[in-house]
Amino acid sequence: MSPITRSMVLWVPDWPILASLRIEPLRGEPLASGATDVPLALIEKGLVFACSAAARIEGVQRGLRIREAQARCTDLVVRPYEQQLDSRTFETVITAIEELMPGVQLVRPGIAAVRSRGPARYYGGEQPAGLALVALLEGLGIPGARVGIADGPFTAEQAARTATSAHRVRVVPEGASADFLGNLSISLLEDPALITLLRRLGISTLGDFAALPAADVLGRFGPDGAHLHALAGGLDSRPIVAHQPPDELDLVVAFEPPLDRVDQVTFGVRASADDFVQQLVAKKLVCTTLRVEIETELGDYSERSWLHPRSFTASDVVDRVRWQLQGSGEVDSGLRSSGFKSGVSAVRIVPEAVDAIGNHEVGLFGAGPDERIHNGLARVQSMLGHEGVLTPVVSGGRTLADRQKTVPWGDRPLLPRSNRLPWPGQLPLPLPATIFAAPHPVFVYGADGTETQIDERGRFSSAPARFSPATGKDSRQITAWAGPWPISERWWDAEAALDASRFQVVDDRGVAWLLVLTRRATGSSWAAEARYD
Repeated sequence: MSPITRSMVLWVPDWPILASLRIEPLRGEPLASGATDVPLALIEKGLVFACSAAARIEGVQRGLRIREAQARCTDLVVRPYEQQLDSRTFETVITAIEELMPGVQLVRPGIAAVRSRGPARYYGGEQPAGLALVALLEGLGIPGARVGIADGPFTAEQAARTATSAHRVRVVPEGASADFLGNLSISLLEDPALITLLRRLGISTLGDFAALPAADVLGRFGPDGAHLHALAGGLDSRPIVAHQPPDELDLVVAFEPPLDRVDQVTFGVRASADDFVQQLVAKKLVCTTLRVEIETELGDYSERSWLHPRSFTASDVVDRVRWQLQGSGEVDSGLRSSGFKSGVSAVRIVPEAVDAIGNHEVGLFGAGPDERIHNGLARVQSMLGHEGVLTPVVSGGRTLADRQKTVPWGDRPLLPRSNRLPWPGQLPLPLPATIFAAPHPVFVYGADGTETQIDERGRFSSAPARFSPATGKDSRQITAWAGPWPISERWWDAEAALDASRFQVVDDRGVAWLLVLTRRATGSSWAAEARYD
């Protein structure tokens, strides 16, 4: 087994919350504990990813659905969780730690590790070294940080998590890791399947797991189980790998004096864009996601991330800068028509996502029709603007209109509703081929000539026999029908509530239709939502 490294681990409680607040503060300042007096939750995929201490007091916890979290805490402030923001904000912390203690390893945003031997010698002991690290974060405006020092990164992290606000540095003596971990919960191993099995076997603590024979654990759970068994016994032999600062690939173009026309700014960026792309190529990389930051003379700031279906060329970079400058203005307009109050003083271009250039090489005989389509659409987009070329995507939802979304060509679709959810009440297959942009009002009649209605239980007042447009012309007999399928959503929101029933009909000309009855407080109405071509 490799020798165990004496490790120092920094842990910042509620780091995702702090990172979000550093970018966009709320009312209420951060408290000494690192929390905030405003209940705040970060949401990812409809679930609570992280929450503040004030929210936890109200019963909010990680993994709750957003509706349940808001039911427990009516004053809950909800924000989307942004992993890039989380990582980018902690990068400044890593940089500051490297200046104080070289060789820091980023474990994940909010947690960093460093070999304790060097800092302990410099500061005169492990405890003073840990206090120096806590003081550094206090100086950065990040309160509540904890430091754990022990044999191996795993034990040191648990020591940091069990430190208190009164004693922020916890040192586990050398050779005492097994005793320290013995009474801690088995759930710290972060392997749900193994944890469930061990609990069924009556093993609930790390000490109980560590007491099992190593050979038996290896034979029963394999190498992964043996590794976790070593962690539980305080035998974490993982080395601390020093953080490698990323290469500086950003492009900054400053203008003195500031420029007040779109064409002037894009012309100034053009030459530098070539150097930007060549710099990436020299490192055998291509950029797939680009962030453009624009600053003006009076402090106006514009930031936007752009995606590309393949990779950015120099002309693509210039186009994105121009589109962001134009906003809703004309192609040759000044900046004031696009919302800027003063001239542009600097443009910064940041490659947010890069990929190996080998994954984007053109084939021996070219990329075929797809390459020509992309080049054509990109050229049209450069002439019409970013919103000039749209791509349809399928979103989540129960109605056909909700499921139809368009995004600008090249952008990653940011769907307000996930299309992976089950969406009970969604129309069954096959789906209609023609969906009307605005539903066509119709009347549906029974055999006795009275208008057919559908009650809340999905029962027809009379069997549908014919339907016609609201104008009364072109009446059609119904030869077959299926349904109805009820839709009921957002009943708590008077403006967004939907209470409707849909059913399929086939008319006497052999054409199939999707009809919908929408019930409102003012009455109910029929409409043709789509046609099966």
